Amino acid sequence: MLEMTREEFEELVSEALDRVPSELTRLMDNVAVFVEDEPPPSDRELLGLYEGTPLTERGEWYAGVLPDRITIYRGPTLRYCETRADVVRETEVTVVHEIAHHFGIDEERLHALGYG
Repeated sequence: MLEMTREEFEELVSEALDRVPSELTRLMDNVAVFVEDEPPPSDRELLGLYEGTPLTERGEWYAGVLPDRITIYRGPTLRYCETRADVVRETEVTVVHEIAHHFGIDEERLHALGYG
């Protein structure tokens, strides 16, 4: 397995977020991004997870709720990738994939766009 400290991985996630066009990040609302070492035991190979209410499903009722949560998982990403360059690319793909869920884009469409 590829070695990378949590701090190094967090920096890659931060850099991936910085590469998201500002036109999109300005539209993101009430969402926080986290890095965790491992996903839930039920899905050990999960690279990222979006939890919340997509922007497309929010209505007048949406107020006073906790932020949506995007989690990027270090362990599975490092097990999946062979090189540091692979980790950089996969982290960026995973970050974009989870942000897309925040915007209401489903798995099928993400796979069609190459973010599966």
